[in-house]
Amino acid sequence: MSERKHDVPRELLDSLTRHRGAFPNDDALIKLLYLALRNISKQWTLPIHDWKAALNRFTIQFEGRFPQQ
Repeated sequence: MSERKHDVPRELLDSLTRHRGAFPNDDALIKLLYLALRNISKQWTLPIHDWKAALNRFTIQFEGRFPQQ
C-alpha cells in the first residue's frame, strides 16, 4: 500500500496514542493530540481542507484559548 501525504498526520497520531497507553482523563488525550497536531502542522505545505470550519468549531469549544482575528 502506498503512503499518501494526507495519511501521515493520522498515522503519526495513531502511533502516538498507541504507544502512550492509557490516559488519566479525556483532557490529557486531547492535549496530547493538540500538541502533536501543532508540531505536525509546521511541516504542512498544502492548505488544510475545511480549516475555516474546524477553526470555528475550536473557537467555540475552547473559548478564550484562541486569539481573536
